[in-house]
Amino acid sequence: MSERWARTLLSSYRLAGAAVYPLIGTYVAWRASKGKEDRARRRERYGLAGKERPNGPLIWVHAASVGETIAVVPLVQNILGYGVNVVLTTGTVTSAHVAEERLGSSIIHQYVPLDLKPAVSRFLDHWQPDLAIIAESEIWPMTILELGTRRVPQVLVNGRLSDRSFKSWKKRAYLAEALFENLAHVVAQSEADGERFQALGARPVTVSGNLKVDTLPPPADEKALASLRRQVGQRPTWAAVSTHDGEEAVAAEVHAMLRGRHRGLVTIIVPRHPERADAIAAQFAAMGLNVARRSAGAKVTADTDILLGDTIGEMGLYLRLTEIAFVGRSLTSEGGQNPLEPAMLDTAVLAGRNVQNFREAYQRLIDSGGAKLVRDRDMLAGAVNFLLVNEVARHDMMAAGAATVDQMRGALAITLRALEPFIQPLIVKSRLEGSGGR
Repeated sequence: MSERWARTLLSSYRLAGAAVYPLIGTYVAWRASKGKEDRARRRERYGLAGKERPNGPLIWVHAASVGETIAVVPLVQNILGYGVNVVLTTGTVTSAHVAEERLGSSIIHQYVPLDLKPAVSRFLDHWQPDLAIIAESEIWPMTILELGTRRVPQVLVNGRLSDRSFKSWKKRAYLAEALFENLAHVVAQSEADGERFQALGARPVTVSGNLKVDTLPPPADEKALASLRRQVGQRPTWAAVSTHDGEEAVAAEVHAMLRGRHRGLVTIIVPRHPERADAIAAQFAAMGLNVARRSAGAKVTADTDILLGDTIGEMGLYLRLTEIAFVGRSLTSEGGQNPLEPAMLDTAVLAGRNVQNFREAYQRLIDSGGAKLVRDRDMLAGAVNFLLVNEVARHDMMAAGAATVDQMRGALAITLRALEPFIQPLIVKSRLEGSGGR
């Protein structure tokens, strides 16, 4: 039955693609005007390659956004070490910057094609991947079915299914089975994720842990860091990072509540989407707060209240300026953001209660004493105040978080073992062609 459904779906998606394809062009143009697309490389979203395909075996690795891109960097580096070519696709300008910063010219970067028959077909016709590795929760029906039709093995790594996604797929169990049967292997982040993929028809499933734990801490430019440290001096600091709409205002209110108790307090606010920075800065100004915008090169002066981290790729810089970090998308939004990077950098982690997307990581950190969840603005203010006042408690949290991350490592090795049956033939092929086999 699932084969019949797959054929029906494939036919339906082809028809739908033909009908809506012109509308997608309007959508891509709109995103470009909002700064969410790279205008110069817009054609890649239609599957039109921006570079030539190299000779030899090639693996397509897809990571949607920044977090997924960072997570697959060590995996990609291992694959490159085998002598196999990699084309890495991402979905955002920010993640493209991360790919360039961490992998440079060792890979070919392209923007992921739209999940429509014409775009996906063009992409696959050009790149002809021998293997597709997809990160986390990128389930694109047209892409999965097209790869399946071409008999290209597909492996989902660092796989996760949120509560909402799992509930949605369960209502369409026939659709899930028709798609997930095309996956040659699923490497899931947690036992719960593994059980969910199996319930939806994926076989086989391996549980690896979170690849994000096996990454290096986010880097920082040493010169810029030294300069900012000099500007901040001995003033107390805390940070609100990866914030979403509403959380910047909460952080600013916490700052206003605490600055009377902590003289010279500097609050570092790093929005998840820097394009919102103009509106955020205006909001802070209306609250009577003095803001230094990193993107403008503004210095932290004696009267600066807030350092607004409205730049791309400098999370490591901001986290190294403080020992306390609230991680966003957890108070006014749902799902949470990755707490592992702050923990890696010896930071006491705070977050709201809506952290479902990183449930296991937060649970491990909470159990060890490396993180604390807060209910609302007042509870956040109380937690920040407590940690600023109590150096021993703060340092205990920092050490517990770093130790927990170390204990969680190992996902990369398990993932590489799961990928070995798919990659090993490509290594052999690459070596034969490298020695004149082609």
